[in-house]
Amino acid sequence: MLDQTRSYALLLARIALGVIFVFHGAQKFLTMGLAQTTASFEASGIPLAAVAAPAVAVIEVVGGIAFILGAALPLFGFLLTLVMLGAIVFVHLANGFSVREGGYEFVLALAAGTLAVAFSGGGALAVDTLWQRRRQSATV
Repeated sequence: MLDQTRSYALLLARIALGVIFVFHGAQKFLTMGLAQTTASFEASGIPLAAVAAPAVAVIEVVGGIAFILGAALPLFGFLLTLVMLGAIVFVHLANGFSVREGGYEFVLALAAGTLAVAFSGGGALAVDTLWQRRRQSATV
């Protein structure tokens, strides 16, 4: 019973995190636009902002979709966590902990949740798990 509950809890966490990342990545493309996102990255002192801004936007959108599907979780979990750590260092750390003051509280929670889900197997209906089971049954 606990394993089944854990599996569905991971599914829900995966979907919630994925939706958050897709939303934030899409904002960088659609709401702010890459030019404004790049300017914001430059103002925050992010190195190679012209490369980093579109890279972060793509990682957030593609990684978020991958999380929703449960596909390539270790890879995208690692990349999304790196993006969040960059956000902490370059944007939020100087503002302290509280999200109310622009601190790193929310970004740290995203990084921790992403890392935990990425190396958990992804739970119910994760493409990674379904693919692994199919591969194992084909070799037996």
